[in-house]
Amino acid sequence: MRTVYSAADAYTTAIDWKPHAMLLDIGLPDTDGYALARRLREQKALAGTFLIALTGYGQSADKERAREAGFDDHVVKPADIDHLLRVLRKVSR
Repeated sequence: MRTVYSAADAYTTAIDWKPHAMLLDIGLPDTDGYALARRLREQKALAGTFLIALTGYGQSADKERAREAGFDDHVVKPADIDHLLRVLRKVSR
């Protein structure tokens, strides 16, 4: 597991590490998580990375925007840990 605090660091870490899954906050200090997800999806080496939006935005339009940006799942803060664990179990298969 790796923890970073900016979109730039998340992008660099993903390129170097090629994780199976990433939890991305939408409200990042240097850019939003939607832009980061789109940028990550442009990388062929990260095609299999499961992207989870972790956000305070939980309306239907927010979920659709996350899907359009390339997220595979959408978790609203405060995160339901049981839901998050179910999502992560799908990724670990």
